[in-house]
Amino acid sequence: MTIKVNWQGGKAFEATSSTGHKVMMDASKEVGGEDKGSRPMELLLMGLGGCSGIDVMMMLEKGKQDVKDCQMEITSERADGVPAVYTKINLHFTVTGTELNEKKVARAVSLSAEKYCSVSKMLEKTAEMTHSYEIVEA
Repeated sequence: MTIKVNWQGGKAFEATSSTGHKVMMDASKEVGGEDKGSRPMELLLMGLGGCSGIDVMMMLEKGKQDVKDCQMEITSERADGVPAVYTKINLHFTVTGTELNEKKVARAVSLSAEKYCSVSKMLEKTAEMTHSYEIVEA
């Protein structure tokens, strides 16, 4: 996999993935950016949500679960010093569906965290990773 990152002026950069998708990154105005895009550390958490969400949905589909919606809220804490790595991350799933099997939802979240999500496995090297879920009947 190769990613190209091109300077867009100021503190802004545009990243292009090997599949052609683009993401704009920029610093906050407080440090000289123009707020034209997400911060790189935000993108790490977005990647975590995408990776784990894909895992969970694949497992729930395989388990014949009638999922209507799946949302995640990711909360985090960072170290005070430099580098300001993530030290705590919680990924909370809200899975909405009809007659969802709680054991299957719990297992999907657990397997993603412990086995399948590459982003989660990398981030756990610096951060205490926790995962939680709730089920909403649709």
